[in-house]
Amino acid sequence: MIKYLGSKRQLIPQILKAVHQANPGAKHIIDLFSGTSRVGHALKRSGFKVSANDHNTYAYWLAKCYVETDLLEVASDARNWISKLNKLPGKEGYFTETFCLKSRFFHPKNGMRVDAIREVLANENLEPKLFAVLLVSLMEAADRVDSTCGIQMSYLKSWAPRALQDLGLRLPDLLPASEYGPGKAHCLDALEAAKQLEADVIYIDPPYNQHNYRRNYHIWETLALWDKPESYGIAAKRIDCKTHKSAFNLKTEFMAAFSELIANLRAKTLIVSFNNEGFMSQPEMESLLAQRGKVSTTVIDYKRYVGAQIGIYNPKGERVGKVSHLKNKEFLYSVKIQ
Repeated sequence: MIKYLGSKRQLIPQILKAVHQANPGAKHIIDLFSGTSRVGHALKRSGFKVSANDHNTYAYWLAKCYVETDLLEVASDARNWISKLNKLPGKEGYFTETFCLKSRFFHPKNGMRVDAIREVLANENLEPKLFAVLLVSLMEAADRVDSTCGIQMSYLKSWAPRALQDLGLRLPDLLPASEYGPGKAHCLDALEAAKQLEADVIYIDPPYNQHNYRRNYHIWETLALWDKPESYGIAAKRIDCKTHKSAFNLKTEFMAAFSELIANLRAKTLIVSFNNEGFMSQPEMESLLAQRGKVSTTVIDYKRYVGAQIGIYNPKGERVGKVSHLKNKEFLYSVKIQ
């Protein structure tokens, strides 16, 4: 799966354990802020029926691939398409111009391949689940040859060794269907999703600080929408990054938005993942969640994101400043709704 700030890859075992302990009979789980669908994918692998939601378009298609699509539905067709797409010659277009020449996120030879493949996907009348699998295959192929430290707000001064490799599509790690029913991907604002969706367990991993995922991963949003927007700045961000805001990324609005979200969730059990660098402290979170039911908290130590491990650099590629700490605490809150 793609590199992602805030990914819960290291925490999957603890999240699964929390779900089983909090609601042993659970069949249907909602991942309300699904991101890369790493958690939803792990839940589906464990046998649950999973619904995934995220307001970003790239995250919707990731969920469509990893949560909603079942292996036997598209695997054969997807393999055939991937074989064809891997043979396409590159063709310079918007992606190459914007993300390889105007900026340096990808080597031009790979940017041209992305352009050629994405144009084919745009012009073919593909069934949505097959499209999702092929788009995610392209996204992950591009991620394997990028030249960043993990987010798309800047790129390396010199090409990362992986950026010089040739882009190649692979079949994503699709899973068989759950015995409890088909999964579903949604592309809703979280507050609206809380009012519409219902399950045995709802897993909540909200943005916890000012970092906006649409800005951090603007290239994936553009690749998903393929709307070829006007861009700005050194990172060639989408022009709508200037106006696209979320209450969950604003310290002055987070508490009100999160309180409204928690009040409207419909489930027997809530599992909330939150970070010690977030807008709410552990006592504040426990006090809010206690309004819905009995709260138990697990504290997990883990390494910070890859950028913190590498260090802080200026636009010239010179190391500057000092990273304050290399470890974080993740809080897993379990709430049994009363």
